[in-house]
Amino acid sequence: MLLGTRIVFSRRCLEYGVQYHPENSARVAEAYDVLRDHGYGFTESEPAEEDALLRIHGKEYLEGLKDGEIEDPDTPDYEGIYEYARIAAGGAIAAAESNGFSLMRPPGHHVGKNGSALGASTRGFCYLNNIAIAVRHLGKSTLILDIDGHHGNGTQEIFLNKDGVVYVSLHRHYIYPGTGERSTANCFNYPLDGDCGQEVYLRTLDKALREAGKHDFECVAVSAGFDSHSGDLASLGLAEESYYEIGRRIASLERPSFFVLEGGYSGKQLGRDIVSLLKGFG
Repeated sequence: MLLGTRIVFSRRCLEYGVQYHPENSARVAEAYDVLRDHGYGFTESEPAEEDALLRIHGKEYLEGLKDGEIEDPDTPDYEGIYEYARIAAGGAIAAAESNGFSLMRPPGHHVGKNGSALGASTRGFCYLNNIAIAVRHLGKSTLILDIDGHHGNGTQEIFLNKDGVVYVSLHRHYIYPGTGERSTANCFNYPLDGDCGQEVYLRTLDKALREAGKHDFECVAVSAGFDSHSGDLASLGLAEESYYEIGRRIASLERPSFFVLEGGYSGKQLGRDIVSLLKGFG
């Protein structure tokens, strides 16, 4: 029997990169195995059309990405990366249209309209801002909830002062990209101490969602990063069951919701955390 939320995936996202890079194919391949073994169904991801990309990114930036004009040690110019990034963006669109979960790479929330965002020196493993592309494609008033352990500086840059979008991020203080220390306009930031633990995190999330609830939104888009798991790159001391509680709180908003993978670098543990989130969501 297939479980509720459909997973958007393409094996093409496993074709690029090197295994010594933290954002490697094994992390997603192992997460896929866990989700399959738990009975989740899968939908194939197709590349996003360029018109969808241009609603978020500048034409000159996209042309440079096609031509390999990337000077970023964290975000390499892998062969064919523009096409792989289009497939990931297409996965986010498919998740938005089906209230699903996009299990795709590369991630996206650190890249702004034209590359590095809000003063960061790198793009943080990101090429196209997948969740921003999906939100614009859907065209509905949206709460973007970013639960990655790093601040989504690209998503904030794109939607700051834009009508119809509220951005909420819970993330770790004093690590990459060094942004999100305060709230501004329609972007609500909740920086947390490293390894703060589940109790502090959930208390902060409840506060954040109360604030977000003062605004009207038709749907919820989740930048689903799991590097906040204890011991991961942006550890906030969370455990598997923490993501179940996060999922419950997203479900309590009673809005159509979709999820787009960001960080989380522990392979099988990443898969178990995704399962926990989706079970909590229901």
